[in-house]
Amino acid sequence: MVMNNKKEREIYLAGGCFWGMQAFYDQLDGVLSSVVGYANGNTNDPSYEEVCTQTTGFAETLKVVYDDEMIRLEKLLDYFFMVVDPCSLNKQGEDTGDQYRSGIYYTDFSDRQTVMDYIDGIRVNYDRPIVTEVKVLDNFYPAEEYHQKYLEKNPQGYCHIDLNLLK
Repeated sequence: MVMNNKKEREIYLAGGCFWGMQAFYDQLDGVLSSVVGYANGNTNDPSYEEVCTQTTGFAETLKVVYDDEMIRLEKLLDYFFMVVDPCSLNKQGEDTGDQYRSGIYYTDFSDRQTVMDYIDGIRVNYDRPIVTEVKVLDNFYPAEEYHQKYLEKNPQGYCHIDLNLLK
């Protein structure tokens, strides 16, 4: 998609609590916008409380819209694997449950090969299997407004990601 002379693309990243993922990715040059929400579940328009029951199949996910001329998907993946433990099943930081699984969800099928090649290239860096899901995005529902830019509104809020990694 080309808008305003920028090559805008999107990728959906599940990396545990979405508050930290959003605050981390919002620091990157080339990230145009982000929205936290729920991806790849089995109900319609879930609430946070429903997702926390672990019956909906949704993962807390960050929708990242980025300028492909400023930051490439591979660089976004570098940052993803910097802050996510891809060998941890249904757990990131202190958060546990299937809504905290790691996942990379794409809408452009060409991104699948990029992601798979990237993971194949880093596999040697881990002594356990990588369990990060790589799937087409089936559905995405934005989270409630109070979750959007949560750590901007609540700077002392919980975050499993060191937000100073980029400073």
